[in-house]
Parts: sequence; C-alpha cells; structure tokens
Amino acid sequence: MRRFGTPCRYSAGERVYETGKPTPGLLVVLSGTIRVTGRDGHGHDFPVVDHVAGAFSGELGQLSGRRSLVDAVAVGGVEALLINPEQLHALLIAEAALGEKIMRALILRRVALIETGTGGPVLVGAASSGDVARLRNFLSRNGIPHMLLDPAGDPDARAFVERYAPRAEDLPLAVCPDGSVLRNPSENALAKCIGMLDASGADRVYDVAVAGAGPAGLATAVYAASEGLSVLVIDARSYGGQAGASARIENYLGFPTGISGQALAGRAYSQAQKFGASMLIPAEVVRLDCERAADGGPFALRLADGLAVRSRAVVIATGARYRRPDCANLKAMEGRGVWYWASPIEAKMCAGQEVVLVGGGNSAGQAAVFLAAHAAKVWMLVRAADLAASMSKYLIDRIAGIANIELRTRTEISCLSGPRESGLESVTWRHRDTKQEETRPIRHVFLFLGADPITEWLKDCDVAVDDKGFVKTGNGSGQPLETSVPGVFAIGDVRAGSVKRVGGAIGEGAAAVAQIHAFLARPGATAAQA
Repeated sequence: MRRFGTPCRYSAGERVYETGKPTPGLLVVLSGTIRVTGRDGHGHDFPVVDHVAGAFSGELGQLSGRRSLVDAVAVGGVEALLINPEQLHALLIAEAALGEKIMRALILRRVALIETGTGGPVLVGAASSGDVARLRNFLSRNGIPHMLLDPAGDPDARAFVERYAPRAEDLPLAVCPDGSVLRNPSENALAKCIGMLDASGADRVYDVAVAGAGPAGLATAVYAASEGLSVLVIDARSYGGQAGASARIENYLGFPTGISGQALAGRAYSQAQKFGASMLIPAEVVRLDCERAADGGPFALRLADGLAVRSRAVVIATGARYRRPDCANLKAMEGRGVWYWASPIEAKMCAGQEVVLVGGGNSAGQAAVFLAAHAAKVWMLVRAADLAASMSKYLIDRIAGIANIELRTRTEISCLSGPRESGLESVTWRHRDTKQEETRPIRHVFLFLGADPITEWLKDCDVAVDDKGFVKTGNGSGQPLETSVPGVFAIGDVRAGSVKRVGGAIGEGAAAVAQIHAFLARPGATAAQA
C-alpha cells in the first residue's frame, strides 16, 4: 500500500478528522492509535473504534472526498500513510484482493453509521409529519446517516423547538453537522449543509455526463468509468430512480431470494465510485446546450442553480415520473397523506390503518405486498379489467394470496378530502363503468400510475421525441442508442421502445458505453480537455 500513500505524522491529541469537515483521505496506521468517536442527537460523544497499527480509517465517503461523519484524534504520536481519493481508486483497481477487503470494510462502516444515525444531520419534528417523511426519505435514499428527535417524547427536542421554531411552519428543524440550524429546509438546502454538493464538476470537461442515476444511468457510470472514461452522474433527487423505491425485486437475474431496489442501487452507486465516477446529487438538469458541440466543442448541461457542467458525450437516463391522477385536492395532499413511494418510513406511519394504492404495474404490485405487511388493509385500485397485461405473474399470484389486499378493477380515485394543515382524511373512488362511488376514512394513498418521460430539459437541443415525449434513438447513425443529436444517447425508461424493466435498463446502460467509445473516436468529436 505504500506506493499509493504519502507518509504523515500526527502529534498526541491532534485532530485527524472532524465531523462536517472535508477529510484528507483514507489513513493506514503504521504506529500509534487513531481514536474515532461519534456524536449522538444531543451532541454527546461516544466511542466508535480505535484504529491501531495495521488498521485503516475511513468509510464510503473517502471514495469521493466527502465531509467526515465522525471525529478522530491521535492517541499519542501517530505515523500513517495518507491515501487520497484518486490514489484510493488506483489501489482498489490495482490490488484486486486487497481492494475487495477495503471496499467491503468501507461499505460496512457506512451501514453501521446509518444504523446508529452517526455523523449526519439531526431532524427535530414529529415522526408523523409529512415534511419529516420527505427529508428522511431523501436522506435514506442517498445513504446519509441521520437521527430524528420527536418533541412529543424528548424534553431536549421540545426545548430546541421552543428556541428555534416559534411557528409551526418552521418545523421540522434540521441541525447540520457544523451546528447550523435549518427551518423546514428543501432537499437541496439540506444537501448543501451536509456537503453533498461540495464538488460541482464545473471546472472540467468530462468524457461522459449521465443525466439520471437510476439503474440505466448507474450501469453506464460503472462500465464507462471501469473502461477509463471520466464520468459525471447527475440526478435531481437520489440514486436508484423509481426502481430504488421498490421494496423487493424478485425477478432480477442472480438474486433468487430477491433484493430491494435501494440495496441494488446502493451497490451500483458504490461500484461506480470505486471506478472513479463523480456524483452530483441532488442537482437538476434544466437545459442541454448543444450549440458548441455542433462546432466541435463540449456539450453543456445547465443546472437549476445556474451552474453548468461540460462533457464530450451525454447520456439521457432521466427516466419517467409517475402520473398524477385527475382528482380534487391532489396537490394539496402531496406529502400530507399522498405518496409516490412506499418505504419503511411511510409503512411505519400507516401501521394498522387502511391505505389505498393506485396502479397496476410491477412497482405497484411490489409496494402493495410490502404495505400489506404493515397496514390493516390495502385497497388496490386499477383502471384496467385485470392485472395480467401490466404485472408479472408471480406478483399477481402473491397479491391474490394476501388476505388484506383487496383488488378493485375498473376503478379510479375521484376525490381526496382533508385540510392541508393536518392532511388527508378520506378518499373517494369511482367505478369507471357503473359510476358508483365509495368514500372511506383513509389517511394514506400511494400512487404508482403509469409514467411520463422527463424530457422537458431537452427542448432547446432538438433531440427527437415521439408523440408521448419519449426519446427516439437509432436515427440513421448506425448506433441504436444514439439520438438525433450526435453524441447524445438515451437509455432506460426515457427511451422510446425500451422494455421498462430494471434488467433491460441495465443492459442498455452497459451497451451505451461501446457506442460512446465509437462516437468519441469519430473525426471531429469533441476533444478531451482537463
């Protein structure tokens, strides 16, 4: 390991890592001890581990130079090897057996931090709050440790609320690792306070920019980075896409007992970073600028915060968003009883209650099975006459065998009732043929309805789309995944004609890399720049 590291020394009591501050890299202890401690939700320190000679420090954040989630000090004099992120990537690739052990340790250490909530933000608010659920989902889906303090049962949290949140709309509070306090923050504001957006990527030209971190985009990132291309992945919310919200995928090749979408996406996310791919999450691409690319320059992807990132090739993997049904009061109830995903956070909120789930695809089926283990009853509403045309048979059979799932076919939601302050109180649905309506006192609705492609950001670049907005590919270039604009590729759910399955998306993501190589080798393709 010495050829990848730089010798360094720490004096007794010297701080090595500090929570919320950038880390120098992974440290291999040659002599002495590095003591690692964490902070609980009340600001008290607790021991995590002592790294002695022969051990190494760090967790997944060391792959990308993220801010530290723990504190560490030298106990006595310490001699160590400092391995920065770039050299760590080189080590993981050059030393396969050792690299496997290091990656496994980095992943397990992050898992341990997530389980204890160590190092991330502390949320203060009611566990039943829609905004608490929104922020917890954002952090969980991005693998960020965090803690929740509920004022209802925590005197310290009540005192904190009295000081920092005099108005109800200020809740929840988010206490950042640096001690700053945010009042009911947006996901982007929370991301900035914990360092997720420290590296903007605006200072270089990448070989490939991938818009979207679902299965397709992550597959491209893994294969492109492993083949030596510089890769930037951008996503507006989290890695995993719609698949990341799937409670259990049972028909994905190689996982006979199934795997959650979050676990599958998390592995791909870590794997892409192992090979050196950069991640910019959350960041929304609002425009693709192709003007300079037409003259041999790089593409520019304009972000919502005003910054731009540049690349020689672009992969569109933004996927699709669930449709919103046409029913009264929907927008007011979003995040206050209406959800577009079903995670353990929502499952806990609706435990022992009746819920409504709308949708007939595999994602809807997986969510129904998951929720049935927590809810008293799941009313499953589908517009079609049955599930056969839209859902895998194993899921249809499983749903039929679960007593507390009641399937209502040819049925759609017509009204959601309840004040915005306290949230959803009742749901009305209507049979499409008889027009008969039924209203029930239900406080949670899960929507998994169809999909609309996320392609609005392409309109200034003349990327051809079909009449439903999905991106057309194979437009005479000889490359089946290339769009009407040379150097711009489309994969996964956003592509017209794709199979809309996780396995298909991953296959397209891998296949796109060979086509990107072919484009970059063409005469006149954008030149590589540092």
